[in-house]
Amino acid sequence: MDGNGEEKYLVKIIGNGIAKLRFDFKYGDHIPRNRIPREYFDKYQVNNLWKLNLDSNWRLVYTMRGTKEDVMSLLIEVLDHKAHDRKFGYHAG
Repeated sequence: MDGNGEEKYLVKIIGNGIAKLRFDFKYGDHIPRNRIPREYFDKYQVNNLWKLNLDSNWRLVYTMRGTKEDVMSLLIEVLDHKAHDRKFGYHAG
């Protein structure tokens, strides 16, 4: 695989995150409905949203779809910490 060090690192930590979600789809943190950006409702029709901290800087945002017996995680976006905080309305104190 070609790419710089950061790209390779991102591929690795995203892969690790996906492996965790395969084991437990609720591995991440549930995002309260009032914090879900409007764009996610409009673009992805989400009714639930979760965040998985891939490391201290990178966040994977996902939703879950399916039935009680057959649930799948749909990956929406990978954001760095600063972009995540801006998108979800968190401000540095």
